[in-house]
Amino acid sequence: MEGKQTIMRRSALAAVAAIGGASLLIAGCSKADDTNDNDGSKSAGANAATKDVVNASTKKGGTVTYEYSDVPDSFDPGNTYYAYMYNLSRLYARPLMTFKPAAGEKGNELVPDLAASAGVPTDGGKTWTYKLRTGLKYQDGTAITSKDVKYAVERSNFARDVLSLGPNYFQQFLDGGDKYKGPYKDKKGLSSIETPDDNTIVFHLKTAFQEFDYLVATPQTAPVPEAKDKGIDYVKSIVSSGSYQFQSYDEGKQAVLVRNKNWDASTDPLRKQYPDRIVVNLKVNAETIDQDVQAGDAIDLGGTGVQAATQAKVINDASKKANTDNTYGGRLVYMAINTKVKPFDNVACRKAVQYAIDKVSVQTAEGGPIRGDVASTVLPPDIPGYAKSDVYASAGNKGDAAKAKEQLKACGKSTISTNLTARSDRPQEIDAATAIINSLKKVGINASLKQYPSGKYFTDYAGVPKFTEKQNIGLIMMQWGADWPSGYGFQQQILNGKAISQSGNTNLSQYDNKDVNALLEKAIGTQDKAERDSLYTQIDKKTMDDAVLVPLTYFKVLLYRPTTYTNLVSTAAFSGQYDYLNIGSTKK
Repeated sequence: MEGKQTIMRRSALAAVAAIGGASLLIAGCSKADDTNDNDGSKSAGANAATKDVVNASTKKGGTVTYEYSDVPDSFDPGNTYYAYMYNLSRLYARPLMTFKPAAGEKGNELVPDLAASAGVPTDGGKTWTYKLRTGLKYQDGTAITSKDVKYAVERSNFARDVLSLGPNYFQQFLDGGDKYKGPYKDKKGLSSIETPDDNTIVFHLKTAFQEFDYLVATPQTAPVPEAKDKGIDYVKSIVSSGSYQFQSYDEGKQAVLVRNKNWDASTDPLRKQYPDRIVVNLKVNAETIDQDVQAGDAIDLGGTGVQAATQAKVINDASKKANTDNTYGGRLVYMAINTKVKPFDNVACRKAVQYAIDKVSVQTAEGGPIRGDVASTVLPPDIPGYAKSDVYASAGNKGDAAKAKEQLKACGKSTISTNLTARSDRPQEIDAATAIINSLKKVGINASLKQYPSGKYFTDYAGVPKFTEKQNIGLIMMQWGADWPSGYGFQQQILNGKAISQSGNTNLSQYDNKDVNALLEKAIGTQDKAERDSLYTQIDKKTMDDAVLVPLTYFKVLLYRPTTYTNLVSTAAFSGQYDYLNIGSTKK
């Protein structure tokens, strides 16, 4: 999943470099780090929410406010691919399975949500059957049925000309999925999804998929009543199956959710319905978000942590540092190299880029070591299948200009001119891209920075292959988190050629290697986990040998924990973000 940004100003780089070692202080915190907040209350201590629920409470009432610096790709659960929206959407859209609200790695545990239990596989993992809980209702009191789940999967995966932003796993793996055109064009529906009764749904796959329970934990399985669907405009009138429903939606500005009166706690052991209202404010200045979070007035919806200037103040103030959570979340910051844009169709030209980059300068631009270690593999260390390796090693991770020039010569070039994209509302990403541009220039690769907004980055720009090819975009800034905690959940949508789409594309390298595609298919059909993980390691090595992306840092989030909110827990399931399912407020 994509969608994690942090903010940095160039004026703060010196301060960041000076506090780079502070990550050891946070990572090594203990009860001795507990301190009083400025309001006199006792802090749970640094990293507390990565270990347990902080400020646990069953208090009801008040408002929980989220703020975001841009706009999400979509609030539509079937048309989103940002981690924070996967997290937030569970308040109004219940998938078949979901992740247990728990701290750290415990948050990776799958639990039934709309389904009564985990899926039952047959035929070696090619068929999966789910039974829905009884008594499920939408916000209008009508019954939720298995047919609504089927329809939700069909609209989100097969009507790609209308809803292009989510992953296309179901399209790739359901039997006949390559021919079905979606429910807007084919009302008969997909025969490989059966609903023998209103409480049963059966998925027939063309190949075995041993991690299918993870797949149905995506919001694409949250039910949508066909009669209420309005295609791309469904986002304006989403019908809730969760504990909250939309009271208002002002596109690009604000969304307000209130309690769903037809939500029944007896059908939902996960949600608690604590606040009266949930407000999501959009296009809020990033510096303002930091101020509001520290004041206890908001939560950073993106869940990407504090800005560099704020970071320096937080780390150097014991009382503020005690309200931080610093953790990995299965995330990689990288730069995709577009194999369809010349001369990067030549592997030697791609290797020149690999050797040229001073990764320490990129790490500094991102906030220093506290925000992530220098990366050298596709898989982060906290994802199964990771194996330590560095194919393009350089002294001190500062790049090797001599080897870069050798590779340029090997691809028949002395200089290259190209464009590099980054998101305009993410100063940290822009600073990282600027550091890369400076490294590349030293070896004769001249890259010009092109900035595009987060909300349209994948729909209109970086995620549109024809656009990137026309605009000579050879290099693309990216940050990626696992769709679920496995090598497949991380690699499939960024490395498999079958995942390439004409809009909303996340395989930004347009990498289509038949051996990698085959290894991914073999891995997901392999029942033995150790063997699966070994295959993920092989895929990582092959990808790095082909030099289709440059790993920059294994990202670590540094969240500030607002003291006025309850039930805060940093979960690995959503890249270290706080779990949004049951956050409450101490304020009216």
